[in-house]
Amino acid sequence: MAVSELIRSEQDGSLSFGNHELDEKAKLEDYKYGGNLMKVKTYKPMTKLEKNGMFLYESVPGTSVYHFNETDKGVSFEVEGNEDAQITVGLQEEVDYEVIVGGVSAGKMKTGMGGKLSFNVELSGEPVSVELKCK
Repeated sequence: MAVSELIRSEQDGSLSFGNHELDEKAKLEDYKYGGNLMKVKTYKPMTKLEKNGMFLYESVPGTSVYHFNETDKGVSFEVEGNEDAQITVGLQEEVDYEVIVGGVSAGKMKTGMGGKLSFNVELSGEPVSVELKCK
């Protein structure tokens, strides 16, 4: 169910991106979304999303992400891949977040000076929900 067009806006205002099934790296730049310019690079080994030239999301190996939604309270999305992935998300600096994967809390984590938060998600071909809530 990968995002064949690499990146798209959804009816609910969220963003879907990435294609974990590609053998060759593909990228799309200058995609307009919510007044921002988005850039996605994706293939089997890695998926990366930038907003206005700033880091927003990366997974190793590559993933497909559905309904990515940023608010002042955190980030939520569904992620799909063929194998477990390490995911890093760009968030606010020095803030505590509760990490919820598949509806189960994985505990609280604090972002550092760069605002990045990394965690692992067990994937087996079906989308898994992820929520990162400000605490």
